[in-house]
Amino acid sequence: MNEAISMNDAEKQLRHEKHYRYVSTHDVAYWSRSFMHDLERTCKDHFRRRCWGIGLGFGFKVVALDPNFRKLNIDAIVSAYGRSKNRAILLDYDGTVMPQTALDKRPSGEIMSILSTLCRDEKNVVFVVSGRGRDNLGKWFSPCKQLGIAAEHGYFMRWSGDEDWELIGQCLDFDWMQIAEPVMKLYTESTDGSYIDKKESALVWRHQDADPDFGSLQAKELLDHLEGVLANEPVSVKSGQFIVEVKSKGVSKGIVAEKILSSMVDNNRRADFVLCIGDDRSDEDMFECINGMFSGDLVAANTSVFACTVGQKPSKARYYLDDTVEVTSMLAALADTSQPFSY
Repeated sequence: MNEAISMNDAEKQLRHEKHYRYVSTHDVAYWSRSFMHDLERTCKDHFRRRCWGIGLGFGFKVVALDPNFRKLNIDAIVSAYGRSKNRAILLDYDGTVMPQTALDKRPSGEIMSILSTLCRDEKNVVFVVSGRGRDNLGKWFSPCKQLGIAAEHGYFMRWSGDEDWELIGQCLDFDWMQIAEPVMKLYTESTDGSYIDKKESALVWRHQDADPDFGSLQAKELLDHLEGVLANEPVSVKSGQFIVEVKSKGVSKGIVAEKILSSMVDNNRRADFVLCIGDDRSDEDMFECINGMFSGDLVAANTSVFACTVGQKPSKARYYLDDTVEVTSMLAALADTSQPFSY
């Protein structure tokens, strides 16, 4: 309150104009339309879905799963992998090949060996598509020269270890960070075990080390708070597995997937096998792209598509695996089928 009273007139005017624009465009009619849209979307196909109660206490929730949502059959994907000639393999990192609870976030020797084997197969285009920053990803995966990396949800991309990073994101205005970071600091101070992960194009509030129930409640409040103060900024605010993230608009893993598949088409390597694995909401953009790629002529007509999420939950993916252990086992099975480059 003291800050509001002592604020200079210029800043008061700027804040007033910003909030006035928001209130003017988010009137009662807007909120009613938004509510009805959410209600209709939630009820769509409701009676053909299976409902499950999951969790305890504050973590309890009812989830509705599509009846076609099923566990990925390892024999089936290995068979499709062996028959294919041009493969795209897109892997999230945290929560997919790296357990969320791991203290050491560097890839294990087993994961590095599997990825190296997959990358040495001349039929494969392999990418790690992660929300993590490019410095850590580039350092961790430096031994795997043929591996492609998309960092910060695709704001930066590198096609191999020998190439430079490409700037994919179009936004160069990051003034919004000066608004978002102080808000995140308030929640960090009041939530023991949480911290802020500041990247080049995004801010992430992480609470995996906080009390699970309190951390989840704080994450929901922070999400609402950030959506309010950043309503007129060129950003998107999303929650995920133990995170609340603010990133520039126009950056998503879906755009990364489309760019990789388009590049394969340009190089006369139209994909006939696509594997896409992820564990949280940011990966849903990839699944959506994969599901709609037949209409865009990005893949062959007989392409085997495996969009797979980690854990049983509502998802645009058709398949699931239970945890990172099963993901690693599945990738190892594919690596065992791979053939190295012929020189």
